[in-house]
Amino acid sequence: MTTNPFRVAIVGAGPAGIYAADLLTKAERDFEISIDLFERLPTPFGLVRYGVAPDHPRIKGIVNALIKVLDRGDIRLFSNVEYGVDIALEELTDRYDAVVFSTGCFVDASLSLPGVDLPGSYGAAEFVNWYDSHPDVAQTWPLEAEKVAVIGNGNVALDVARVLSKQPDDLHTTEIPDHVYEGLKSSRVTDVHVFGRRGPAQAKFTPLELRELGHVKDVDLIVYPEDFEFDDGSLEAIEASNQTKQVAKTLTDFTMREPVGAKRRLHLHFLHAPVAVLGEDRVMGLRTERMELDGSGGVLGTGTFHDWEFEAVYRAVGYAGTALPQLPFDAGKGVIPNHEGRVVDSDDQVSSAEADVVQGVYATGWIKRGPVGLIGHTKGDALETIGHILDDRAAGVLTEPVYPDEGSIVDLLESKGVDYADWEGYHRVEVAEKVLGEAQGRERVKIATREGMLAEARNQVRSESHSGI
Repeated sequence: MTTNPFRVAIVGAGPAGIYAADLLTKAERDFEISIDLFERLPTPFGLVRYGVAPDHPRIKGIVNALIKVLDRGDIRLFSNVEYGVDIALEELTDRYDAVVFSTGCFVDASLSLPGVDLPGSYGAAEFVNWYDSHPDVAQTWPLEAEKVAVIGNGNVALDVARVLSKQPDDLHTTEIPDHVYEGLKSSRVTDVHVFGRRGPAQAKFTPLELRELGHVKDVDLIVYPEDFEFDDGSLEAIEASNQTKQVAKTLTDFTMREPVGAKRRLHLHFLHAPVAVLGEDRVMGLRTERMELDGSGGVLGTGTFHDWEFEAVYRAVGYAGTALPQLPFDAGKGVIPNHEGRVVDSDDQVSSAEADVVQGVYATGWIKRGPVGLIGHTKGDALETIGHILDDRAAGVLTEPVYPDEGSIVDLLESKGVDYADWEGYHRVEVAEKVLGEAQGRERVKIATREGMLAEARNQVRSESHSGI
């Protein structure tokens, strides 16, 4: 008698999904397992491909580790398959013993400020998607502003500020396609101002990213000594965390720098809380309130306001999760409600530990815990979630799939006319991008359109006139 393998579907092929798949294959068990990854984009890797600045190849090196996982051949990939459009929850639960959602967070968190919706006010995720050549966004970006504000004190704010202020030719060595390079060359920006509402010791930058900012060519980095307050709470934080200590030291060192008359200037402001985006028909400025430290590292408003003139404002205040069809969603937290990775049918009145479990459905990564932590933290999420999957199997609480055969999902997708791409298709895209790069003396150049990537995934002949290639 042939026993079907334990079947697991993972929706979302970013680091969280791939880590979960990898850990499942390596888990101690006495049964066969079969794992399928589903990705709505033509290529995997999520925010590593579409959320990391192009001049940070060190971080993008994580892709190499993820490639090794999928190169083993024991995990199938179905790209260009969108959950809720191409495939429904019941179609997955009919074919898999367990379904894991690792769809991440890829849209901007909201920021409630007067004027925040004016033309010229942009979410950082929108801009990141543009310069990272996300296939579902337009290939143009408005860069007419000379003076720009960036709201936020994390790494995404630094990425946005650095890309806006950096000389385009210094980015041309990266994988950006021509439309991004030409767009940045057309930029009129002279000054980029980054605003944080708390002090230097509370900034959420990582030390390496901050130090890199000090080495951007032909950009004057300007900080303001009056912004450098360290209360008892700040000093305790500096002593308790080596990362905080490094960030505070680097920022303090920046106060010693003298402008050299560079073409562009990048300003870092602390203790300035944005309170309104100014303008009538479009962005004309930003109003901030001067803050002061309260002794414990928190801040209090002073009632002193300052109006700044800007033609564009970028909001880098974090990412947010999005609701998925047929699944519960906690809009306040931006996550699929879950208890340690088990999805629960919860609302605001019931804690996740007390809510009813949606049997056989799980979550991992940012859609499980919210958009906090670095890429490596998703491994811990995945370990917890797959532990519960294996426990539930051992307890016999999972419903066996109606169509357990590995070929049934292929039959379903083909019957629906879903134009999916597999792992070999990704490798063909990768080769095509390296060929494009080689022609320009670069390591690779991204293919920027969904059609272009799918054409390469199918091994079709590229047309030199194809948009985005």
